Amino acid sequence: MRYKLQRLSHDPAACLAVMQRASQQGFVQFRRAPPQQGDCPIEQPLRVSGFGEVSVSSSFLASCPMAVSSTVFVVNSHQALLQAGINSRLSRIAHVGSYACRNIYHRQQGRLSEHATAEAWDISGFQLANGQWLMVGKNWRQPTEAAAGLHALWREGCATFGNVLGPDYNAAHAGHFHLGMRGAGYCR
Repeated sequence: MRYKLQRLSHDPAACLAVMQRASQQGFVQFRRAPPQQGDCPIEQPLRVSGFGEVSVSSSFLASCPMAVSSTVFVVNSHQALLQAGINSRLSRIAHVGSYACRNIYHRQQGRLSEHATAEAWDISGFQLANGQWLMVGKNWRQPTEAAAGLHALWREGCATFGNVLGPDYNAAHAGHFHLGMRGAGYCR
């Protein structure tokens, strides 16, 4: 799956076609956004505003490959939750951002973050259709059912994105999942 998604990063027209088909099938709501200029340019960003019946806390800017990966992740989330023993679909995703022109960890020096290219999305929580919230910072270890759901969603992210960082990675990720496009399955 990741290989196919990585190929889309080199073919903007094919990537946009995939997103348009996913939109027509009701899997995602998005629109093309104006190019970002300056220190962190993005030629053809997309503004994602929801995934079918799954709403997001606010729309977010994404590269096209990131938008495709995010859509695949949300579509596959129900099966992941079922495997964890949770028989309720996602209804809402709370996130703390995607595009931000900055270095890793907001450092003065160093390489640019994946957020600088709109190729990362930080998710802080998931609300299920039954009303229950699975909050990364609060439920990663307990209660058991919520933790199992979060771990299942984290693993689903690992199958879809190039890298997934969470509470076990470091203190900077204690309250959210970082879903990024770089790499080939680095999950921690």
